[in-house]
Amino acid sequence: MSAALLLTPVPAAPSATAGRPPGPGDLQSAFASAADEYGVPRSVLLAVSYLQSRWDGHGGAPSVTGGYGPMHLTDARTALASAPHHSHGAEDPRGDSSRPAKRVAHAGVPAPSALPARLRTLERAARLSGISPERLRTGAAANVRGGAALLAAAQRELGHPASADPGDWYGAVARYSGADDSATATTYANDVFDVIRSGARRVTDGGQVVDLPADPGVVPETGQAAGLGLRTAVSAGTECPRTVACEWIPAPYEEFGEGDYGNHDKAERPVSPSVDHIVIHDTEATWDVTLRLVQDPEYVSWHYSLRSSDGHIAQHVPLKDVGWHAGNWYVNAKSVGLEHEGFLVAPDAWYTEAMYRTSARLVRYLAKRYGVPLDRQHILGHDNVPGPTAASVRGMHTDPGPYWDWAHYFELLGRPFTPTAGPHAAVVTIRPRYGAHRPLYTGCAKPGEACPPHGSGAVRLHTEPAEDAPLVRDPGLRPGGGDSTTGVDDTGARASTGQKYAVAERRGPWTAIWYLGQKAWFHDPRTQPVAVGSRGLVVTPREGLVDVPVYGRAYPEASAYPADVPVQALSPLPYRLPAGQRYVVGDRVPGEYYYAPSFDTSGHRLVRGRETYYEIQFGHRVAFVKASDVVVSRR
Repeated sequence: MSAALLLTPVPAAPSATAGRPPGPGDLQSAFASAADEYGVPRSVLLAVSYLQSRWDGHGGAPSVTGGYGPMHLTDARTALASAPHHSHGAEDPRGDSSRPAKRVAHAGVPAPSALPARLRTLERAARLSGISPERLRTGAAANVRGGAALLAAAQRELGHPASADPGDWYGAVARYSGADDSATATTYANDVFDVIRSGARRVTDGGQVVDLPADPGVVPETGQAAGLGLRTAVSAGTECPRTVACEWIPAPYEEFGEGDYGNHDKAERPVSPSVDHIVIHDTEATWDVTLRLVQDPEYVSWHYSLRSSDGHIAQHVPLKDVGWHAGNWYVNAKSVGLEHEGFLVAPDAWYTEAMYRTSARLVRYLAKRYGVPLDRQHILGHDNVPGPTAASVRGMHTDPGPYWDWAHYFELLGRPFTPTAGPHAAVVTIRPRYGAHRPLYTGCAKPGEACPPHGSGAVRLHTEPAEDAPLVRDPGLRPGGGDSTTGVDDTGARASTGQKYAVAERRGPWTAIWYLGQKAWFHDPRTQPVAVGSRGLVVTPREGLVDVPVYGRAYPEASAYPADVPVQALSPLPYRLPAGQRYVVGDRVPGEYYYAPSFDTSGHRLVRGRETYYEIQFGHRVAFVKASDVVVSRR
């Protein structure tokens, strides 16, 4: 124990009157009171909270990794003890018929005793503050006090005085991240001090205005990071921007015998094939389980995993190679897969600002590297990836789901969804106000049971302009008939933030779009719009055609295949694009098929045909139509 630590006074446990919490509805005062009580600069406390939760309380519900309240105090033992598992389908993650379908089992949540300290910070906050765990979980002001107690304790333990200078708290902020490696801890601290320098102001999900004035002159004592005693992560071999902490944890490429191998494929991307998409997933597992799975040669793979608590990134598959993650081989071959730690619906599905920020930096880096446009036609959720064939539609996964904040994510990407046309435009971009838009979802914990109220970037679609009208039907999900439901995993009648659709009709406060071959209505009042006017290219069947087929992959024509590559069937999905309807174009792509059936790469081939396709926004998922079947116009 250092002399500095011995000489640093340790504040007594707060009395019943000292630092009395402010009344409900005064979060700004809660930060001020807690900062003064524990000797933490107000800007440090506010900025740490902003990077965790953007000051939102989420009604006392935990995050995807068991963090509570504005300070994201973690109690995963409580939060995940009854967390439901949603595997979201039974897709073949590889999604290619050149090999037998790969089915994987889920490892679930580890036993509570195995949870690391970073997922149990609420326990320590309770001991330090004298506040009960229940109050720390449910009370915003108490939660802020608990976070202040943790920061003050970290400052003492590092041997630093309770300075009024925010820059003197760099080490304590880095410790608060919970990271076990120095690169992640310092990246987190750098982000906190960026918030302090730039300032922030917003209305929280509780309707309160919280303000952090900018302090551009603050100079953090970055040398304090050396005293944290954290490991050095292996970054050699990673392909990440310099602004994130990235670690190399490789997915194995192993042969099992009898032609079987795992857990990804070798390629020479972007030459063979190209990279056109980035796919956003959530892991449906804790961090430790996620890493264990991706290192299993008999499991499946993705390129990157991102940790929720601090935004740490692990890369598993070289970008030149193909991960098995999206359930559609055409998309897998031409995409990069990002898995974000968390559970889609267990139990409230909010993600930390730290993870959103590092994810956005990674996506910007990848998009620039491969020329991938930063739009929702190229930055896909796993729930936007089409089934490759009619038989696979029902089994496709639905993560990251309706609670992923696409609007905020694209603001961080530097491409916010803004109007590009007037209110009567022929094309709209879906853009509800995430925090205020709270449609009812069911099935988070039990089938049919209402999920907790939560902000959402998804809009529900009806057969008529009325709230009590049935939801539109997805014939691929329900081939035997039946309407879509409010189930959290039911994507049959859902349009998501950033997606573009052609307008079919307007009637008062209702707008209809073309969707899965039908007219679909959503409530879009002028006082609280959920879409903005846009421009774009649209396709419709060429003259003389009643309708045209829709595909889940853009494969070449039969004549393009060499003799040693089996011809892949042009298998249409169970939908048609009728004459008179229009769908927004995301891209024009060549027909391509990457043949990689074996561990031995000498037989791998990229087949490219003359047939070209348009990627379109057809329903909640994208789809493809042959360019020869349609005509294109600008709207």
